[in-house]
Amino acid sequence: MQKILILLLLFISYTYAYTTPLQKAINNATAGSTIKLSKGIYKGNITIDKPITIVGKESGVIIQGDKLGSVITITSSSVTLNNLTITDSGDQIISLDAAISMDQVDHCTITRCHILNSLYGIDMKIVSDSYITHNSITSNGDNLSMRGDALKIWYSSRNTISHNTITNSRDITLVFSNDTIFFDNNISHGRHALAMERSKRTYIHNNIFKYNSTGIMIMASDDTDMTNNQILSCQGAAGIGVIIAGDGRLIFDDNIVSFNAKAFYIDTKDFEKGMRRYFHNNTITYNKEAFHFHLSIKNNTIIGNTIVGNLDDVVKDIEGSDTISN
Repeated sequence: MQKILILLLLFISYTYAYTTPLQKAINNATAGSTIKLSKGIYKGNITIDKPITIVGKESGVIIQGDKLGSVITITSSSVTLNNLTITDSGDQIISLDAAISMDQVDHCTITRCHILNSLYGIDMKIVSDSYITHNSITSNGDNLSMRGDALKIWYSSRNTISHNTITNSRDITLVFSNDTIFFDNNISHGRHALAMERSKRTYIHNNIFKYNSTGIMIMASDDTDMTNNQILSCQGAAGIGVIIAGDGRLIFDDNIVSFNAKAFYIDTKDFEKGMRRYFHNNTITYNKEAFHFHLSIKNNTIIGNTIVGNLDDVVKDIEGSDTISN
């Protein structure tokens, strides 16, 4: 027993001795307080477990990880990070190493931060009523398929993602997440610029998706509203602007979809019901294919669009399936 007690005391002493100054400041802060940082490099791999604000008083405030694990882990609601550069997460996909990891929190704000040289940018698990705004996010420069997601949002609700510049990351993923507002973002040089799965009531407005392998992928998601977006120059042989699969309502109005191999790839199974897709007043120009339908064509309303300059306006790739014209 005495030996165990000595070992425990040594462990506590060792842990305390190697607590970083920033982590110590967080530990000593009272709930609701603000930690203001001057220009400099602060050691990361910190955990924020209380509602506080950390703000850079000037540019050049860097929170640097040790390339193991996540740089900042947020386990408390009502946390704000403002005007920070966050860099050097670990590189393990299985542990979702990220610049910022948020787990089961709400009413958090990440704003005016620069995230770079990290596997995942922001990993959000069961996060609600939070704001990710005016940030720049890029990945660690590895091969595209080996990068993490710029934003990984899952089982989350009522979050706003706006005015971010995201480049050279893998995907933005939205899985089992509802009531997301996604506007005024610029996403380029990724794989799936935005990939949605089984998410409801998503509002996507005034974003630019350019030079990605796929612009937007919508799978089994309902009540998706997309307006005034630009989906341009998707790269590679696939080069698809918008992939749509599974049932659910989609409104696609006043968007520009141009310079892609396929503007739309729509996968509709004969047995699926409840698909209600409305394409109104879009500009669909200079693609190899405008609308590519897999298996069936049904439950689409396509009205008032400008469809010019495409090599093929409509392609259906499998014969003999039930097709209902609109």
